[in-house]
Amino acid sequence: MSSVAPPRYGLLAGLGNAIYQLVVAWGDVTDFGLRSLGWMLRKRSSSSNLVLIFFQIGVRSVPVVGITGLFIGMVLAVQSYGEFILFPNMKGWMGAVINRSVICELGPVLAATMLAGRVGSAIAAELGTMRVTEQIDALVCLGVNPIHHLVVPRLLACVLLIPMLTILADFMGVIGGAFISTQHFGIEPYQYWSMSKQKIDMWDIFVGLFKSCVFGAAIAIISCHKGFHSTGGAEGVGKAATTAFVRSFVAILILDFFLAMFFNTLYRQIWPIR
Repeated sequence: MSSVAPPRYGLLAGLGNAIYQLVVAWGDVTDFGLRSLGWMLRKRSSSSNLVLIFFQIGVRSVPVVGITGLFIGMVLAVQSYGEFILFPNMKGWMGAVINRSVICELGPVLAATMLAGRVGSAIAAELGTMRVTEQIDALVCLGVNPIHHLVVPRLLACVLLIPMLTILADFMGVIGGAFISTQHFGIEPYQYWSMSKQKIDMWDIFVGLFKSCVFGAAIAIISCHKGFHSTGGAEGVGKAATTAFVRSFVAILILDFFLAMFFNTLYRQIWPIR
C-alpha cells in the first residue's frame, strides 16, 4: 500500500504557507480569547474555585517574583555604575535611571516572564492532561461549559494578580538598586532619592501596571488555548507546556514594544512640553 507523500513547497510557496499557518494559529488564539472574555462577562465564576486558583497563581508566585526583582535591581545598579562613574557629577542620576527602568519596563516584563514560566506552563500542562484524559469532554457531557469553568477563573487570576506581582517586583528592584548604589558604591542617599522623585511620576507607574494586565491576559489565553488543544498523550502535554511558555514570552516582548510606542506617543500628545 503506497503512502501519500507530503507536499513539497518552493521557497516562496513555503514562506506563504508559513505565514498562512501563523495567521491561522494566532487567529484561533484570538477567537479563543474573545470567547473567554464573553463568558467572563456573561456569567460569574464559582468563588470557591476562584480562591483556589488565585492562591495557586498569585500567592505561590510571590517568592520567585520578589527574589528575581531584588537581584534585577542590584544587577542594574552594578551595570549602571560602570557607566555613570565616567561622569562624576552624574552619579546622582543613577536613582532616576534605575528606578524608572524597573517601574516602566523591567518590573512588568519580569513579573510577566516569571508568571509565564511558572504559571503558564502549569496551566497548559493541567488543561492538556484534562484534554488527553477526556475530562474536558466529560464536562461538556455534563452540560458544563469548559471555557467558563476552566479558562475564566485562570484568566481572572492572571489579569487581577499580575499588577500586585508587578508592584512587588518593582518594590524589590527599587530596594535592591538603592542598597547597592548607596551602601556599596557610596552615592549620597538624598541625591539618589531626590532625582528619582523628580523623574518618576504617576504616569510611569500607571503605564507599568497597565502593561502588566495586558501581559497577564495574553499569558492566560495562550496557555489555556495550548492546553485545550493538546494531543498525543504525555508527550503532547509536555510539548504544550513548553510551547505555551515560548509563545507567551514572545507575545510579552511584542506587546511591550507596541504598548511602549503607544504610551510614548500618547504622553507627547497630552504633555507636549514636559
